[in-house]
Amino acid sequence: MRPGRRDEARATAEALAAHFGLEPLPREGGRFRRLWAGPELSDGRPEGSAIVMLLTDAPDDYCALHRLPNDEVWHYYLGAPLQLVLLPPEGTAAVDTPVLGPDVLGAGHQVQLTVPAGTWMGARVMASGADGADRSGGAWTLFGCTMAPGYTDAGYEHGDAEALARAYPRHARLIRELAR
Repeated sequence: MRPGRRDEARATAEALAAHFGLEPLPREGGRFRRLWAGPELSDGRPEGSAIVMLLTDAPDDYCALHRLPNDEVWHYYLGAPLQLVLLPPEGTAAVDTPVLGPDVLGAGHQVQLTVPAGTWMGARVMASGADGADRSGGAWTLFGCTMAPGYTDAGYEHGDAEALARAYPRHARLIRELAR
């Protein structure tokens, strides 16, 4: 991406963060805001929850590997494609790297993806194509995540890079890139 275009992209990311009132998401990374939480269930969790989140292509700005006890639906909104890394709970099944993005027909991007409960998940902005050509439309991605029952901090499990690398040795490099 040309220097002037990169500055424009960063300005757009900052404008989106201000518009949505996004705040840093500790441990996991990125900036987010919860836009909705449903009524509280008898166990204290909300019926459902929805967040909007922003990641940039800065080296330390990624969604760190984590897992949740319920399915989570990811939604693409704007910007560059977002590569997810999904490690199935068994440790032996194939690792999946789907892409959320705008090019549904040409590149096979998805606009919505459900991550099954117990799956280790992480994500990062895809700033360029495999050949290095910039096809991102920017150096950031705006996306959302929805859960039912809703998210609570108690259900969040942060990934340990070395433990995950041992469980998925063929993908150790990728795991270390998406772990904090």
